[in-house]
Amino acid sequence: MEDCIFCHIIARKLSAEILYENDDAISILDIQPIHFGHALVIPKRHCRDFLALSPDAFHGVMDAVHVVSRALSRSLNLDGFNIFSNNGKIAGQSVFHFHFHITPRYQNDNIKFVLELKKYSEGEMAAYAEKIRKQIISTSV
Repeated sequence: MEDCIFCHIIARKLSAEILYENDDAISILDIQPIHFGHALVIPKRHCRDFLALSPDAFHGVMDAVHVVSRALSRSLNLDGFNIFSNNGKIAGQSVFHFHFHITPRYQNDNIKFVLELKKYSEGEMAAYAEKIRKQIISTSV
């Protein structure tokens, strides 16, 4: 993609601190980190979001996530880390080339996920599950 910053990094038209690379993915340090060491894992073939990630690239991308997570954890002596991906503008995606974030976590780092957890009413959970299962069955046939 001509205007995709990640595609330019992958093509080496823009510089980045590359941490790891395999046939399907590249990992770089995020230029606006939540914490120092915050890394991105990006598929080499452009895809807008997780749903557009090709099945052929999936294992290579996940391998890169695993390798980089282990390296971050060991090199920075982390007690924990988050792996996440924003898919769609409403979910916070700002670069529309799918990528995973791997963010170091520290005690008292003031990062909070503020959630308003919901409760299913009687029978509602089963209805949601059935609706989702039907879609899984219809798309896997």
